[in-house]
Amino acid sequence: MAVNILAFGPNGSGKGTQGAIVKEKYGMDHIESGAIFREHIKGGTELGKKAKAFIEAGDLVPDEITIPMVLETLAKSKEKGWLLDGFPRSFAQAEALDSALKEAGMKVDYVLEILLDRQIAKDRIMGRRLCANDNNHPNHIAFEAIKPVEKEGKLVCRVCGGELSTRPDDQDEDAINKRHGIYYDTDTGTMAAVNYFKKTDSKVISVDGSMGIKEVTTAILAELD
Repeated sequence: MAVNILAFGPNGSGKGTQGAIVKEKYGMDHIESGAIFREHIKGGTELGKKAKAFIEAGDLVPDEITIPMVLETLAKSKEKGWLLDGFPRSFAQAEALDSALKEAGMKVDYVLEILLDRQIAKDRIMGRRLCANDNNHPNHIAFEAIKPVEKEGKLVCRVCGGELSTRPDDQDEDAINKRHGIYYDTDTGTMAAVNYFKKTDSKVISVDGSMGIKEVTTAILAELD
């Protein structure tokens, strides 16, 4: 039976890495909202052009742009099950998603929340590097276990040897603070969305994100198995 998971955690918490691990174990689709945005941006679609301006400013992409992208992808993954990472990011989006899922005959089976101190999350963001071949290949200059490797005088992906880059907003402290301000907002922000789904009949899994990658994985899988 297909299982659907909502994954929450502040930028820098490692939820993308954990999502990739869960995907492999359970054969579900890992749907990362940022990747959906990047595909549209790279493809030069009208929605992509609009989303790009908001992302680069560290702002939320408006619902009228985000929701059509996300729901279209969820519908394609209905049979396999999915882990949705990075959406919803606000209380309003949580309500909209919940309503849309019910209309589509889908439900959220698990709410996965990775807890992490705000300053630690900020430090992690500024040290992470993105692989050109797969955004879910973890690379971080501050963590020995996932440090990039050096090849011909430059750092490359530790998994596949692909070219690495940084997102411009990952090196912008003001943008990071703005994104985290949205996430940790319990009134209308992402934490409000987390609390919304915690009140549904979905099973809640809360994990300490300050642990190592393997320890976080073990804690998550113990609740899913």
